[in-house]
Amino acid sequence: MLQTCRVHSQTRKSIIKESCSPPVHAPKPLNQVKKCFNINHLLLNKPRVAIVKTLATSSYSNVPLGGALGKEYVDYAPNPSKERRAGVILHPTSLPGPYGIGEFSDEAYKFIDWLDSAGFRCWQILPLVPPDPMFFSPYSGTDSNCGNPLLISLQHLVREGLLEPSELPPEVPVGNCDFAQVAIVKNPLLKKASARLLKDPRFRNLHNEYLKFRTENPWIEDSAIFDVARNLDEFKELAWWDWPEDIRFHKREALDKFREQYKDEIDEFIVTQYTFNKQWLYIRKYANSKGIQIVGDMPIYVGGHSSDVWANQHLFELGANGKPENVSGVPPDAFSATGQLWGSPLYRWDAHAKESYSWWVTRLYRAAELYDLTRVDHFRGFAGYWSVAAHETTAMNGEWRKGPGADLFNRVRDKLGSVPILAEDLGVITEDVVQLRESIEAPGMVVLQFAWGSDSSNVHLPHNHKPSSFCYTGTHDNETTRGWFSGLPEDALDRKTLKDYFGVESDEQAAPYLIRAAMLSVSETAVVPMQDILGLDNTARMNTPGKAEGNWRWRIGDAKVIWPLLSAIAGDYRKLHQIANRLPPSTASAEGGASNENK
Repeated sequence: MLQTCRVHSQTRKSIIKESCSPPVHAPKPLNQVKKCFNINHLLLNKPRVAIVKTLATSSYSNVPLGGALGKEYVDYAPNPSKERRAGVILHPTSLPGPYGIGEFSDEAYKFIDWLDSAGFRCWQILPLVPPDPMFFSPYSGTDSNCGNPLLISLQHLVREGLLEPSELPPEVPVGNCDFAQVAIVKNPLLKKASARLLKDPRFRNLHNEYLKFRTENPWIEDSAIFDVARNLDEFKELAWWDWPEDIRFHKREALDKFREQYKDEIDEFIVTQYTFNKQWLYIRKYANSKGIQIVGDMPIYVGGHSSDVWANQHLFELGANGKPENVSGVPPDAFSATGQLWGSPLYRWDAHAKESYSWWVTRLYRAAELYDLTRVDHFRGFAGYWSVAAHETTAMNGEWRKGPGADLFNRVRDKLGSVPILAEDLGVITEDVVQLRESIEAPGMVVLQFAWGSDSSNVHLPHNHKPSSFCYTGTHDNETTRGWFSGLPEDALDRKTLKDYFGVESDEQAAPYLIRAAMLSVSETAVVPMQDILGLDNTARMNTPGKAEGNWRWRIGDAKVIWPLLSAIAGDYRKLHQIANRLPPSTASAEGGASNENK
């Protein structure tokens, strides 16, 4: 029988009712954190089960050379790794929901229940930051420490009394996200809920929690001023470096005057961020209670039109007027004749070093509050990065420059202790990148879609994987596996290699075969996009690099359809994880004799 998804509503309700602080794995005070980078910190805090005895703890170490070992000697064997696990990529915006976008609603808890029922042990998401207001990319946000308010659950605001049921917008059929329309409908409701929390005495307890959040996160003050300013009628069409000089250059007198003039708007912004923080930490706590880790995402660079750059101008390569002088990208390669011009301002790494990388300490501390493990996008930029003059229209004319290397991570370790990261080490990877990643004991990534177009030494081929890696069928930047395979020319080397390696011959086989390959890989973590689990084509693609419009919009579908569909395959995935040794020790041993139930 197929194992179905069980929604543990009572457990969810108990977590939703609890106080939001502190989260299950919130960082310890800085003076209490163990000062080390260790890949073991990436693992769930679960007891190891001794499947067999270990020779090192036995009396056999005292047996003389050539001495008899006894009949029990064969009982001592290596303990197989139980660090193996599996995960799913699904950004919260892609969840079901009635208001045009996935939210931190009951659907997020149902998804966690499904992950648990199917034997997955991590949920990977994209950056939770407020996306850029034009193309809504989470990789070019307006603030690296704040959250996207469009993810806040309106239903949960009703439960808290901050919104009336009659104030909820009309429900709409589940389709791809129209972020601009969602913002038009949702932002006024979030503003209304925040104003009630601030002014209505019924919400005194919530008001006190908000004040505590504000005090514990001093970076939020600059974030609030920037967000209020960028949304003013006179500023909304301008980049911050085109604002009047006094506010543009962060002058104290101008900021004090701005705070006084826009006090209500600033307070409401911070209440909204408090609400985001609380709702997300409930979700993380619930996931952790099921033994599921959250794998977050952090772009190495931040958007130019962001609070990060505006409030810390001395840390970025900017001109006298505030405009970026040099920007980020990658040089031409086999995939792009002109390279990729990202346009984010580059860091003044010498200025960061003089301040002991305090900006990075804050950023990584915040990441540790939100996630159990943080994927750092474009990790290679810490070793060497591509610099392009801001006036260039492509990334062709640039130069490689030296990054901060291990010095940054050593300073962060001294302040925070262990900050678990996953290094996105795809693309042009030089020896210094490998050395840096290995020196901080961070796992890297392999992607099966990249494995088949060259020779047998390709690092992405399963026989070349390393245990301390994350194996993906594809990422949010890839085509779906079915879409990728169906688009290959009939004479493509990828097709021939896949047929020789796995016997893949049809579009329908591509995703299931690569999923199985990922699970059976020696990589300790295997992660699959939800689109591949559902076997979808490229109409479900999340992002196309180099294309600004039309990305990030995909959603999983209507709740009434998708949950029964996923429930029907949960048992199959749980069986696959058992075969691949990706279930937790206690679960795997308990199910070992009952695997026939899942057939």
